[in-house]
Amino acid sequence: MATDNPLLALAAHGASWRTRELTPHVAHHARRALIDWFAALLPGCLHPPATLLSAAMAGERGTGRAINYVDGNTGGTRYAALLNATASHTVEFDDIFRDAGYHPGCPTIGAALACAQAQGSTLEELLRAITAGYEVSCRIGMAVQPSHYKYWHTTGTVGTFGAAAAVALLLGADEKRIAHAIATAATFAGGLQQAFRSDGMSKPLHPGHAADAGALAGIAGAAGVTGALDVLHGPVGFAAATSEDTGKWHKALADLDRVCITEMTFKNHGCCGHIFAGLDGVRDLQLANKFAAEDVAKVHIGGYSATKDVCDRPSVNSEQEARFSAQYTVGAMLVLGGVRVAAFEPANLNNPAIRAVMPKVSVSMDPELADAYPGKRAAKVWITLKDGRELYHYAPTRKGDPDAPLSDAELGDKFSELTVPVIGEAASTALLDALWHSDALPGQVPLLANAHKHAAE
Repeated sequence: MATDNPLLALAAHGASWRTRELTPHVAHHARRALIDWFAALLPGCLHPPATLLSAAMAGERGTGRAINYVDGNTGGTRYAALLNATASHTVEFDDIFRDAGYHPGCPTIGAALACAQAQGSTLEELLRAITAGYEVSCRIGMAVQPSHYKYWHTTGTVGTFGAAAAVALLLGADEKRIAHAIATAATFAGGLQQAFRSDGMSKPLHPGHAADAGALAGIAGAAGVTGALDVLHGPVGFAAATSEDTGKWHKALADLDRVCITEMTFKNHGCCGHIFAGLDGVRDLQLANKFAAEDVAKVHIGGYSATKDVCDRPSVNSEQEARFSAQYTVGAMLVLGGVRVAAFEPANLNNPAIRAVMPKVSVSMDPELADAYPGKRAAKVWITLKDGRELYHYAPTRKGDPDAPLSDAELGDKFSELTVPVIGEAASTALLDALWHSDALPGQVPLLANAHKHAAE
């Protein structure tokens, strides 16, 4: 496809998902993405900032059939998109498109599901819209990375395009109007790295804003509102403003038969993905050598640039900071045997055994691994034990990446682990079965009363 105007090429590609064959393979992967999104969403419905926003913005709910899963009420598309996308990014279990360093599910599914519910769309129409949103946004992400990630949070910026394309498609926009939706989304995009380099609740709001703003762009485009069609690649456009050049559009538009949603990373740890390979290495060394946390004298992780820049945090004072700390998460892995939701509960945030490990952990950028980023997310792990043993492990990828994927069974186990405490075993089992097999849109998912109580406390 010609790259003279990448926006028009991407709009045509996104629009094609209205009628092109939705193969069983692609449909299955789209269902996997939807399952993984609900797995991340439901525990996030119990936490700020979504809980705070749900209460504070109740007067803005409006009328409509889009479900706000945070409190179970229905309302307008944008309202539900904002709250659900925010909640789905809160516990850091949302999907990743590795080649763009981007979490597409939160903004894209957050907006698409709200729009589909509001419109009364079919499940197939939803799956097509999600796939189109992933295609458009993941490819824009590839065009601006890795330099985009120096200052910008890709999920907040590029996520706006995924939401816009998905919503525009669901609203019946043709190729031309989808192009204008994408163009308008570009000027709405935002989300700064500094927002999660220290404590605060802003980071989950990035995909929330992307879903909301992208939905607005999709609604506007479908209604005939026009945007600047050179805004992606123009001299003062999106790529120029947020990366080191005007975009690697040849890369974004290469191999359009490659379907991005079939290459997702589904998280196996509840923290920043830039720590995953290191955590996998620590886990594998501990399992192979049968040592305990108190046996460790020193841990060193060599990673790529973001491992060092984002996740080298020797001191943490909050759940947010702990999720982005290699030191804390390595401690949790060694002490608890995993980095799941429990690792970030108050009792473990102050667990003296985890805190005792943290000063022993160091992080550096490995030039070899940095050169392979973002296409590869590897780590080198060295552990020195108090008995003098020196252990080493090279993790070439991360468990959950497309070259080491979670199986359907493992994805189901993750879903159950994250959702049963929130909605109960029977409801979790029924929802998972429906997401795998039903042709109906997902509907209401009542939270357990004790989950609400826990959230309030």
